[in-house]
Amino acid sequence: MESPIARRGLMLVLSSPSGAGKTTLARHILEGQGIEMSVSCTTRKQRNGEVEGKDYHFIDRETFARMRDHSEFLEWAVVFDHHYGTPRAPVEAALAQGRDVLFDVDWQGAASLRANAPGDVVTVFILPPSAAELEQRLNVRAQDPPDVVKRRMLGAGNEIQHWNDYDYVVVNHDVNQSSKTIRSILDAERVRRSRLTGLKDFVQTLLSEL
Repeated sequence: MESPIARRGLMLVLSSPSGAGKTTLARHILEGQGIEMSVSCTTRKQRNGEVEGKDYHFIDRETFARMRDHSEFLEWAVVFDHHYGTPRAPVEAALAQGRDVLFDVDWQGAASLRANAPGDVVTVFILPPSAAELEQRLNVRAQDPPDVVKRRMLGAGNEIQHWNDYDYVVVNHDVNQSSKTIRSILDAERVRRSRLTGLKDFVQTLLSEL
């Protein structure tokens, strides 16, 4: 049952080294949790199965640079020679309306979001069970050539070094259990006192009725 107390939406940020499962976990969290996915802009090419406007907004570097220079991104970063950025306007509108937004970004994006909206951001870092498991997942995924898999494994160490910057850390041994843990985090953060913009009026009304 939805709470009668108005609240401000939150930004739930998931980060991990590539292949640790954050994209799969994000899909689980989106199912029936009343949260919507932030759709980033990217300059990388569209992969098989990806849908424009759902997975990413695929734009060229000139368009990206114009949006960046006009402060139209809430955060942006360069990852493996590709540019990624979160459009500012739709996220700010969602939070003001009490809607939650899910982010699948790297540590650079998470740091930018924390800096730009510290009170709205909840960060979760996803760790793989082991380095061997991480490499196996990257090879099974088979979306990247071997040289890119090797680069991603080298980059994983740099990404993992930022685990201590996050509010929560989840070791992804099992997707279902990890999803359950993240949903619990989301439930708790939704009732954080600082986000309940209607709490003061609710309490005053409650007291007046006693």
